[in-house]
Amino acid sequence: MDLVKLTEKQMKSRRNRNIALGLVLAGLVVLFYVMAIVKIGGGMAG
Repeated sequence: MDLVKLTEKQMKSRRNRNIALGLVLAGLVVLFYVMAIVKIGGGMAG
């Protein structure tokens, strides 16, 4: 089985893309968490 050797530029590009995806996913988690808290808190206030 032959493994593909990535160049330094390709590895850096892949790492940056992975970091960006991780940040987007973390942002979505925070967004959904905040939306859930607001929805639950709104029901308690009224």
